[in-house]
Amino acid sequence: MEKEIIDRIPVHSGGDRLYDIVLTDSFAGLQKELETLSVSQRKLCIVTDSRVAPLYLAQVEEILAKCCRMVGRFVFPAGEENKNLDTVRALYEYLIINKYDRRDCLVALGGGVVGDLTGFAAATYLRGVDFIQLPTTLLSQVDSGIGGKTGVDFGSYKNMVGAFHMPKLVYTNVSTLKTLPAKQFSAGMGEVLKHGLIRDREYFSWLVENREPVLKGDPKALRLLIQGSDLIKREVVELDPTEQNERATLNFGHTLGHAIEKLKNFSMLHGHCVAVGALAAMEISRRRGMITETDVENYRGALAGYGLPASVPDLSADEVLAATKSDKKMEAGVIKFILLNGIGNACIDRTVTMEEMREGLLTVMDRDRKAV
Repeated sequence: MEKEIIDRIPVHSGGDRLYDIVLTDSFAGLQKELETLSVSQRKLCIVTDSRVAPLYLAQVEEILAKCCRMVGRFVFPAGEENKNLDTVRALYEYLIINKYDRRDCLVALGGGVVGDLTGFAAATYLRGVDFIQLPTTLLSQVDSGIGGKTGVDFGSYKNMVGAFHMPKLVYTNVSTLKTLPAKQFSAGMGEVLKHGLIRDREYFSWLVENREPVLKGDPKALRLLIQGSDLIKREVVELDPTEQNERATLNFGHTLGHAIEKLKNFSMLHGHCVAVGALAAMEISRRRGMITETDVENYRGALAGYGLPASVPDLSADEVLAATKSDKKMEAGVIKFILLNGIGNACIDRTVTMEEMREGLLTVMDRDRKAV
């Protein structure tokens, strides 16, 4: 059956409508969306990075100026290495100096780093102010920009400091993907494929079958891809807004992926690390008889098709294992690991051993595979 394109995905909690995810092809409708949030007497601060600012800051600033009392801008250097408390401190100082109060609002314009940092600053400045997400990368449009998980890195520990703070609006301009480098797009696909693996076999199959139009940037294919992931993320977030149980399944591939990301000093993109971590987790699931070898090979094929890595150079399984011991998903010394009980059916498991993780990692560590 032909999939239908939708323009708005409402997100609820306890029966209340928290915010909308708006899916569109330009920033033209942003003013109207903001007017429904009653911002005419409020100050807005656009937070963005040095990579996104030259592309979209002036355009968004002009739109915001038409519907609010004042627009400010805070631009920080692009890169995961700047998603830290020092940058948050600088943002706090900007907001204090320019007299932003509790009625005012932050606007995150950019990818996952911008969204995470802005959301955390919004959650903590004056004990909480509103914020809006304008995600400009595939990863932020399908994952990090949705659900209210905010945070910054602390030293080499990823997202170790954070808060749950829901946005007032997620306005997704899909056309921003036209300026996204191919490597960044493939990183976003790491999270997209994960959504199919954990929740929807049919969606995963659609991604495999529609690789060509997606990679060619076909507008309809991109809209269907993003809404498919957003609907999955929305469903999980509504069931478990503060990650007490079900939402943890979204961390499939992340336990090992975050350890890899840390050891690579963030030189390997987040979505690429998740893809490799997911492949290792699938190998553990296969060894337990929960999925088949064909399932694993189908995923390998999807990784290759979307330009995602299936292994990591210059690391060993033992190094990655050691790094997992500082993972924030550790509970009472036990890692809350996500496995697959069939494609589209993720489950939380607290019995995965270090030896099982090591065996899974051996299949994706180039150094170990060459040594065998």
